[in-house]
Amino acid sequence: MDFYNRLSNTESLELLKKSREDRVTLSFYKYFKIENLIIFRNYLFSSWSKIGVLGRIYVANEGINAQLSLPKRQLDHFVYELDQIYPLKGIRLNFALKNSIKSFLKLKIKVRSKIVADGIQDKNFDSTNVGIHVNAQDFNKILSEKESICVDMRNHYESEIGYFIGAVTPNVDSFKESLKFLGKNFKNENKNKKILLYCTGGIRCEKASAFLKNKGFKKVFQLDGGIINYARQIKKTGNNKFIGKNFVFDNRLSEKITDDIISNCHQCGTKSDQHSNCSNVACNILFIQCEHCKNLYNGCCSIECQKINSLSLEKQKNLRSGKKASKRIYKKI
Repeated sequence: MDFYNRLSNTESLELLKKSREDRVTLSFYKYFKIENLIIFRNYLFSSWSKIGVLGRIYVANEGINAQLSLPKRQLDHFVYELDQIYPLKGIRLNFALKNSIKSFLKLKIKVRSKIVADGIQDKNFDSTNVGIHVNAQDFNKILSEKESICVDMRNHYESEIGYFIGAVTPNVDSFKESLKFLGKNFKNENKNKKILLYCTGGIRCEKASAFLKNKGFKKVFQLDGGIINYARQIKKTGNNKFIGKNFVFDNRLSEKITDDIISNCHQCGTKSDQHSNCSNVACNILFIQCEHCKNLYNGCCSIECQKINSLSLEKQKNLRSGKKASKRIYKKI
């Protein structure tokens, strides 16, 4: 069997449109020991590809991190397949607020050294010594306490469009930098201080809470299921403390939690919360772009990229020859 998706994004999208099937977008993670990564990875690809799963999944010796979509009619079978893997039996799935056939266009299951790159070198680090998981109601309660500190464990381009009111939002590009921020800024903090953590789906907080616990902090709390789960809970209970959008790691790029637009277009400065990737594939920079600038620059981040993007594909390829595609992102000012 071929354990890789050979279709292009265009071909995949056409097949999805023709199928006219309703799809659900979801995510989950689990820290557990995986011995033979290649066998585990190929097993997942074999079983999931048969039921139309698409997505981006990372597996490592420390566990699995998955964001995916699948036909709604196959959801029960998918849960059954998960339950056959003992550590994943009964695992909580974080469902998107809104679904789209464009969320994911391919099934990619990659073997990594870690499911979340953390930069931790300490061999004695205990990743199982994590903080207390709290639901939306308890999260709001601790958030309102004057003596508690709430920290956003996401990157700046995520918190730029939405965050919890009163939270510390570090200006970082990666989770590694987030942990460095905690190590530096909490070095002299009272170890009995209540520390409240949150991220998109919970996986980064799992590692960050263990990081703080290993540093001696006694009262570490993390939002169970992250912002995704919080948003579903407060739809039923109300009392929302999150403002703006939640950045998500699929082709939708975000989910609206409130109507507030708290960010600005990186090109003209007007209010906007629409992330885009530069249409010049050699750049592909992630940035916020309003509709006016999107039309003005043809989806590019600059006039230079606009000029390159207007060239023939052959000329663009020649310009890219020997160069790596950029992974840059706009920095906060």
